[in-house]
Amino acid sequence: MEINFESLKAQVRDFTADTADEIEAFRVAWLGKKGKLRDASAQMKSVAPESRKSFGQQLNALKAEVNEKIEGLKNALAEAGGDKSAGEDLTRPSGQEPLGSRHPVSLVRREIEDIFKRIGFSVAEGPEIEDDRHNFSALNFPPEHPARDMQDTFFIEKNPDIALRTHTSSVQVRVMESQKPPIRIIAPGRVYRNEAVSSRSHCIFHQVEGLYIDKGVTFADLKQTIAYFAEAFFGKTEIRMRPSYFPFTEPSAEVDVYWGLENETDYRITKGTGWLEIMGCGMVDPNVLEASGIDPEVYSGYAFGMGIERIAMNRFNIGDIRLLFENDVRFLNSFKGAW
Repeated sequence: MEINFESLKAQVRDFTADTADEIEAFRVAWLGKKGKLRDASAQMKSVAPESRKSFGQQLNALKAEVNEKIEGLKNALAEAGGDKSAGEDLTRPSGQEPLGSRHPVSLVRREIEDIFKRIGFSVAEGPEIEDDRHNFSALNFPPEHPARDMQDTFFIEKNPDIALRTHTSSVQVRVMESQKPPIRIIAPGRVYRNEAVSSRSHCIFHQVEGLYIDKGVTFADLKQTIAYFAEAFFGKTEIRMRPSYFPFTEPSAEVDVYWGLENETDYRITKGTGWLEIMGCGMVDPNVLEASGIDPEVYSGYAFGMGIERIAMNRFNIGDIRLLFENDVRFLNSFKGAW
């Protein structure tokens, strides 16, 4: 069958398009697997040997004209302001948006949660605006305790019994009131302290607190749980507990993990001691159990708590806590490779 190349070229020259879809349909009709050029190329085997060279040259010229036409249509469409139908078709894919990254505090919080979930702890949540009972009284804070002072607590205006929670221990109280032992929970979340006394202090930060109540719970159980966490999170196996005081635990302790003194950073973050403070802990005070309706003669328990920002700074070697709050995109982009 003889092919009229001039007629085909005329069809290409006469074609017009107003949308990208029309240009794509033209490309497929001419250059696709079932397109006109494919059909014309298939006729090569039926052409006489002496005419094949001329046939091939005309075929190549037609293909070049089709490609040139497509490029011309695309350029004309771009100069005219783009596809006229693009704004009408809401199913069209958008341009590729850059991926964000998880905040270092979120990364550390999730890792802490995963570690404790592996040993039977569940995650509990509670309100960030709390009443005096759940934030103070039920946790054995006496009326004269300095934490109740306006310098430490954000009270809701006109209602001194309502405040932004100062710790996630309030979640523990709510769990003890609503659940019967055994109780094994961690309570991560935001807390608020009126500590704007220096450029390095912040009113909002994050905590993870833990609580385990059951029959026969001892300080040895607490120590073993913390040792497991220290090894799982920090890769460190040596911890120490220093006597301390918290209103809601007795006895109470501060926990340090042995970080080592291998380089300048180790000296800086441990202040030259080799030990890094990671959390506070202790056995739940019987008064706290009784205030929540749990018999301290039958049940005992332990509690612990840590600040996520401080742990995140050690994990990612962040030298200034303000970087965690400034939302500097350059800083946040450095965590795109984190899980």
